[in-house]
Amino acid sequence: MAIEPLDIANMVLAVFDEAPIDSLDQDVKAARLLNLHFDLTREAELTKYAWVFAILSASVEGSDTGTGDCTLNWVYELPADCLRPLPLTYNGDPGGVPISWRQEAGLIYSDQSSPRIIRYIANLTDPNDWDALFTEVLVGALAIKVAHPLTHKASMIDIARSAYDRALDAAFSAQAIQRGGRLSTSSWAMQRGDTRAVR
Repeated sequence: MAIEPLDIANMVLAVFDEAPIDSLDQDVKAARLLNLHFDLTREAELTKYAWVFAILSASVEGSDTGTGDCTLNWVYELPADCLRPLPLTYNGDPGGVPISWRQEAGLIYSDQSSPRIIRYIANLTDPNDWDALFTEVLVGALAIKVAHPLTHKASMIDIARSAYDRALDAAFSAQAIQRGGRLSTSSWAMQRGDTRAVR
């Protein structure tokens, strides 16, 4: 069954037992609030976690900046639909050997030559491309955003948070969110692949 942003908005309103709306452009408070928060909240929830359905990969060509070997001298442009890159590995495999890299705006710098396979979280805007569990998380996240301005009841914030937490727990339990790779260390640099072990 096809789903639209309006359906998701009405799921949010159902959390509070509020009347559904006919359109996100409708001139009523609920529609204005949900229209205001919808896209930014969707992007934020996609970006927060490595949702399996939103992970794409691309082979990207880079260019040598000429700063020399043993530096992050190769620069790659991130795909236009990238919300955030996932840790880079030597062969592009999520369980592969990490490589050194850093991100600056829409660019990736690495010490590994072109081309590179970059895995990333994509900005998927069509609800029909989403995992149902992500939709439930988004409903909870939107409910948190609009709970107080819509209902003026502090208790509704707790109801919204509870819905969000349950949806997120279900997503982790179902492995709809990819947990960290094989590399498990408390060092942020190591998690980012900042090691020169592989050249």
